[in-house]
Amino acid sequence: MDDQPHLSVLQREVLHYFLDCQCKIFVDGTLGAGGHSKAILEAHPEIEKFIGIDQDPLALEIAKERLAPWHKKVQFIRGNFASIKTLLNSRGIKSIDGLLLDIGVSSMQLDRPEKGFSFMRDGPLDMRMDPDQALTAAEIVNTWSEKDLGVIFRDYGEEKQWRALSRAIVEARKDFQITTTMQLTDVLMPLLGWRKGKGLHPLTLVFQALRICVNDELGVLAKILPDALDLLAPGGRLAIISFHSLEDRIVKNAFREAASDKMDDDGGME
Repeated sequence: MDDQPHLSVLQREVLHYFLDCQCKIFVDGTLGAGGHSKAILEAHPEIEKFIGIDQDPLALEIAKERLAPWHKKVQFIRGNFASIKTLLNSRGIKSIDGLLLDIGVSSMQLDRPEKGFSFMRDGPLDMRMDPDQALTAAEIVNTWSEKDLGVIFRDYGEEKQWRALSRAIVEARKDFQITTTMQLTDVLMPLLGWRKGKGLHPLTLVFQALRICVNDELGVLAKILPDALDLLAPGGRLAIISFHSLEDRIVKNAFREAASDKMDDDGGME
């Protein structure tokens, strides 16, 4: 349904990238509400089989309605794109012509307080993209050590005050369980000192770090890249939308390594 509160970022750029690609088999590994998929299906009538993958059952339901006009060629799979080879092979698909990955959290997920992705809305400290997985942000915040919390904020959020933030959480949870986004916000904001309109909200990096950890986003991204490249048919294309340097670094390194391997296979200089 097109009135869903979801924005398909870089849609024009995605369409341009696949413009001259003959896509008989296309996979959207991060289907979401189906915005990108709808645009790709409209632009590529030659598509014979379109696979949409997502972990979130609500997203799949929304996408099914949005992509109903193409129901004869679209297949929906609930799963993690890290298992893309297994998911496709089980359906007899060994190679594909196009693959799109939109990494990170979507506006649709941020707008759902019950998912706990946003510090702007009160909700349970959840942050799971797959509601069936065990680990939640609440478990991390309330049970992980001060050292491990610091590592998360430092490595996944690149937050400069990671030591003070992890210490504050450990001190606060001596008195109460931190189970909601607003409780975590109240614990951390006194340390961060921010005025509205003065740059990036400091909690952005903290919530990003927790979300990445809960969903193992960087590990999943690193895992799919070699499989994704291996699945591409000759002339096939892979497009990845990333939002921060941590993702970007993994993607660039994987592409650089793949290009180097290709040169070696073709007799180029190592």
